[in-house]
Amino acid sequence: MSKINYDLNKIRGIVFDVDGVLSPSTISLGDDGMPIRMVNIKDGYALQLAVKKGYDIAIITGADTSAIVKRYNALGIKDVYLKASMKLPLLEAWMSDHGLAADQVAYVGDDIPDYEAMRHVGLAVAPADAAVDIKDIAGYISPVNGGYGVARDLLEQILKAGGHWMSHSEAFGW
Repeated sequence: MSKINYDLNKIRGIVFDVDGVLSPSTISLGDDGMPIRMVNIKDGYALQLAVKKGYDIAIITGADTSAIVKRYNALGIKDVYLKASMKLPLLEAWMSDHGLAADQVAYVGDDIPDYEAMRHVGLAVAPADAAVDIKDIAGYISPVNGGYGVARDLLEQILKAGGHWMSHSEAFGW
């Protein structure tokens, strides 16, 4: 039984922000001044399984580092958008390219740059430590903070609703 009050069987596409969602909102800086992001392995497992099961997954972030592209490409995610100063136009184009209606899309964001995009989809999701304005528009607030399993929480519920969680031998490997 899902904790999310939404028909998860409608969801075909899921979009994630990075900083504050797939990585914690507090990040280390390298000697070169560039952020060093942490990733959650359980998020990674759920992301690669969702891709294998045919869900459209995208990353839309304001960050600008090839490490993000490498990480998410390695999990099978091809739609990775960096330097997104305005996320809604990218989201709209991605939805159009994949033939997705708003009610078929979930968007996970944590701060004001995600606000417009989150209001444009059927299911807006926020980590527990998201900004108040983002929590106010979220249809689901994950019980975990950004970077600590938000993607796993959401994707596990979506995959379970679709009968894709631990239901076949492919689910038990990478």
